[in-house]
Amino acid sequence: MDKQQLKQEAHDLDVTVWVGKSGLESVVDELDDQLTNRDLVKVKFLRAARAGSSTEEKAADLADRVDADLIDTRGHTAVLYR
Repeated sequence: MDKQQLKQEAHDLDVTVWVGKSGLESVVDELDDQLTNRDLVKVKFLRAARAGSSTEEKAADLADRVDADLIDTRGHTAVLYR
């Protein structure tokens, strides 16, 4: 699938991973498990997680940690694909 198709498919997905004040380390394993079971996962970055950097930077870092592709970021939500 190309990126546009993945964005369309992700549109109706619910957020299933929330990154909070505990940071990225606390969600890496859960996100990895979810990406094993499904292709697309939406991740929401709460205010405490974004302190000092953008959602795009945090999402790219998280995607690298779980060996996934960052498909899209909108507001404080990212879509990851594997």
